[in-house]
Amino acid sequence: MKRKENNMNFSENKNITIFTHPLIQHKITKLRDQNTSTKDFRQLVEEIAMLEGYEALADLPLEEIEVQTPIEKTMAPCIAGPKLAVVPILRAGLGMVSGILALVPNARVGHIGMYRDEETFIPHPYYCKLPKPIDKRLIVVTDPMLATGGSAIDAIDQIKKEGGKHIKFMCIIAAPEGLEKLSKAHPDVEIYVGCLDRQLNENAYICPGLGDAGDRIFGTK
Repeated sequence: MKRKENNMNFSENKNITIFTHPLIQHKITKLRDQNTSTKDFRQLVEEIAMLEGYEALADLPLEEIEVQTPIEKTMAPCIAGPKLAVVPILRAGLGMVSGILALVPNARVGHIGMYRDEETFIPHPYYCKLPKPIDKRLIVVTDPMLATGGSAIDAIDQIKKEGGKHIKFMCIIAAPEGLEKLSKAHPDVEIYVGCLDRQLNENAYICPGLGDAGDRIFGTK
């Protein structure tokens, strides 16, 4: 999967991957459609998370183990080290978890609760529960939308305070403003973006966007 060129030169940052895969782009277009049902929206989010996760987890460490095939014993690779931790930012980030768990069923799942002040757009944390020991795990933080970047930055701040070290962030769409802010606040974090949108509007909504991802995933408009 190749990086996508853009006006803010995010392609020069090796820790930022903006996907151009046709399947991801096709599914994001269906997400944007206001007529997409809750059921289909939820399924598309899961499928996109799985496609992004395939790339994001390409560097998982492997070790050789002995396996008895129907023919003979052989040494074969399997994932090594502590289990993966998936940490969704509540509530919309929950929609991406099952897509990653389909790839790594034994992954542990943590949760970080954030809500955004509708006037100041400042995120406020209200919950944090992470699998232990978090410092030994690869952590994938999920949130379908990266708008101002505030929630993602604060969530990763909390994870680092708890000892998290190896962190990746996955979203489906991002605004340039939020992507720039997150990459500067946490330059060590690998960021995976399904599509880079045009901008934020005066209400800090991503344009053209796809509406409120949480409402559309859970049917709570």
